Amino acid sequence: MNRVYIKTYGCQMNERDSEAVAALLRARGYRIVQDEAACDVLLLNTCSVRDAAEQKAIGKAASVAQQRKRNPRFILGILGCMAQNRGAALLDTLPDVDLIVGTQKFHQVPDYLDNLRAAQAAGAPLASSIVDIAEEAGSQNKIKDHILPQDDFGRAGTPLPAAAASGVAALPMVTAFVSIQQGCNMDCAFCIVPKTRGDERSRPMDEIVRECEELADRGVREVTLLGQIVTSYGRRDYAHTDGITPFVQLLERVNAIPGIKRIRFTSPHPRGFKEDLIQAYGRLEKLCEYVHLPLQSGSDRILKAMNRPYSRDRYRQIVDDLRRVRPDMYFSTDIIVGFPGETEEDFAQTRELFEACNYDMAYIFKYSIRTGTPAATMAAQASDEVKEARNQVLLALLAANSDRRNATLLGTTQEVLVEGPDKKGLGYMGRTRGNRIVHFAANERLIGELVPVRIERASTAVLYGQLALAGVAH
Repeated sequence: MNRVYIKTYGCQMNERDSEAVAALLRARGYRIVQDEAACDVLLLNTCSVRDAAEQKAIGKAASVAQQRKRNPRFILGILGCMAQNRGAALLDTLPDVDLIVGTQKFHQVPDYLDNLRAAQAAGAPLASSIVDIAEEAGSQNKIKDHILPQDDFGRAGTPLPAAAASGVAALPMVTAFVSIQQGCNMDCAFCIVPKTRGDERSRPMDEIVRECEELADRGVREVTLLGQIVTSYGRRDYAHTDGITPFVQLLERVNAIPGIKRIRFTSPHPRGFKEDLIQAYGRLEKLCEYVHLPLQSGSDRILKAMNRPYSRDRYRQIVDDLRRVRPDMYFSTDIIVGFPGETEEDFAQTRELFEACNYDMAYIFKYSIRTGTPAATMAAQASDEVKEARNQVLLALLAANSDRRNATLLGTTQEVLVEGPDKKGLGYMGRTRGNRIVHFAANERLIGELVPVRIERASTAVLYGQLALAGVAH
């Protein structure tokens, strides 16, 4: 009765947290299963960025709570941001939840599950749920364990015990997320993250570098450094050295790890793009020419209302400076449409800047009221119809941008990191340095290698190509 399934909602930070929880549970003797129907313990790692994300997790929890009628020892837990945001109040809606664990207590999940299972083994009913959303100093240092299939099952192609009957193989994982910083001190008017993740807290640089070195030794070739405001890393813990911020110092050290071939990071803040970070794109060869640069709005008036400490001109200057250093830079962004008080003129300014920056990817959100944030009580809340219309305008622009950029890649040869088989069974997939997904025919032995792929056709979201390696079997 120790089979655990973890379902993750939301961002890459949540994915990383879930992986760390899974690694801790497996070390404690739990089995991490990939089939929800086969689990005895279901953990929902939740998101609170928008109300819809919370409602989706609540609906899921309500539906699976019925499993206890079939399995009296079934355990249901809610982790992460929604747990932190709502705490014990979740039990008013979901009385059958056994475990509620906040964002600074992920490392306590194995102990809490042990306690619940011990009570079950003793024949005692689970009379009360465990709720822990307290702050804990140093909790950011606990998100450091990884589960890599190559650790347990050797080289590519060795069957997983649970999947061997179906012929599924455990292939090496060549990309990994590394948490370097948690929490946020920015207090944007629309955002609940400071409440759900707490104040900024950074991990020691030596520990992060050691984690990346260990990942490289285990076959990982690309790392993505994660933080709520990743560019704020270490600003209270480390000195600037010759004008180099702690975050860029960390990039330099990861860049020097022989086994790591590519570096990415998310999510930054525009204020973090000082000259040292901009120049890093020209001198750190492993730092991919891909930037996620959240805009939120192109109107200075709305940016001020959002409590975003930059102007549209400053934002555009960052984009231009980065393109001067790397003319082939790829950009993605976050945009909120329908923020309270956003007029047609404000949206027109957002659209204008959106077009000028020529984004390759964007996450476009319709403003969602988050109780407890300043924006929730602002006047002139936009209607759903207005939000949807503005959302569709930007989505259409984004599709056109993506098609235009992909058209420029036709006939070119791109460096691709081979990640593994694609999910549709069409061959293998990997990503360019610009974070474009590429599908192509290849051999399993190329997983983890950087290979040249000639781009032959493209859709809006995906590239298709052919290996440009002479003498290499596809």
